[in-house]
Amino acid sequence: MIEWTDQQIQAFQTTLLTWYDQEKRDLPWRRDHDPYHVWVSEIMLQQTQVQTVMPYYNRFMAQFPTVADLATAPEAKLMKAWEGLGYYSRARNLQRAARQIVDEYGGEWPQTAAGLQKLAGIGPYTAGAIASIAFNEPVPAVDGNAFRVFARLLKIDDDIAKPQTRQVFEQVISRVISQERPGDFNQAIMDLGSSYMTAKNPDSEHSPVKAFNQAYLDGVELDYPVKTKKPRPVEVAYYGLAIQQGDRTLMVKRPSDGLLANFWTYPLIAKADVVALSDADPADVSDEAALALVPQWVKANYGLTVTVTPIGGRPVTHTFTHRKWVVTLLTATVAADADLSFFPGKWLDSVEISTMAFPKVQDKLFKRMIKEKPMYRG
Repeated sequence: MIEWTDQQIQAFQTTLLTWYDQEKRDLPWRRDHDPYHVWVSEIMLQQTQVQTVMPYYNRFMAQFPTVADLATAPEAKLMKAWEGLGYYSRARNLQRAARQIVDEYGGEWPQTAAGLQKLAGIGPYTAGAIASIAFNEPVPAVDGNAFRVFARLLKIDDDIAKPQTRQVFEQVISRVISQERPGDFNQAIMDLGSSYMTAKNPDSEHSPVKAFNQAYLDGVELDYPVKTKKPRPVEVAYYGLAIQQGDRTLMVKRPSDGLLANFWTYPLIAKADVVALSDADPADVSDEAALALVPQWVKANYGLTVTVTPIGGRPVTHTFTHRKWVVTLLTATVAADADLSFFPGKWLDSVEISTMAFPKVQDKLFKRMIKEKPMYRG
């Protein structure tokens, strides 16, 4: 790892901030230093691109203009506003933290990174971003951009897939960060990492900090940052039951913990649970045999008598961080007066469905059903 002298650090700060002052992106959450605006934007930007976030951010602020508005918002309204961004636990944590600020802090924000991390859903990066941008605390905001930029600038060989590596980068950036303009410094690193110093096809030849980019100067830029590959997500097979009667669709409410907590979906049945009903070795149960066992599973677990028919085509897939769901869609029928006493859901009509937020995987299931069976409009 390269270590800069104080003179090099000063030169880098001047070069970086001069470029930022001239070329910084015009983003709606950068038009002031309000911690609420910084916070919401940073949470939205997790796992989501800037161009996608901007219209969501503007709509969100129109509906919840203050942290107090967010704290008191009905959850259904919040989820609907978040619909399409995915990772819904982010929205729930936003509201939990908003309530902490209102109820525990009297509406006043903690003004240090350490204090901000006591709020729900705020980790080291988000705390650093808010503290530096809104409160001018000279603390680093170490995200993927910062890892990539500083790994290349200083040829840092530590594996960024390891949790302990964050401390290495935090120590390095804490020495380099501008004490006078820490928020602008952190935002300039974000912009640098999303423009000239991207993961693939960087344009360091024209980068404002080209002279400081040691990995580029040595011709090994794409070797940084060092990162071991994540294991492939584990595939989990499901059957999804599309059950409709007229204007009504039979939906289940997911448990209050785990993936898709509290969301409504089609009944989703793990194929492994269905196969377990067979006396044969699971590896020997064919797809046809497993499908034939679905009504038996539904009867045993939901108390419902159903007939099922596969819609054909490829399964619907959706990847979470460590799981990849592979959902075989089935149309199913039940009696009009079926007893739902043991069913973890209810009939929802089209008006109810139009006002509810659904997870991305359920949106995919709706779209597939409409494509294959136009009468299934949910």
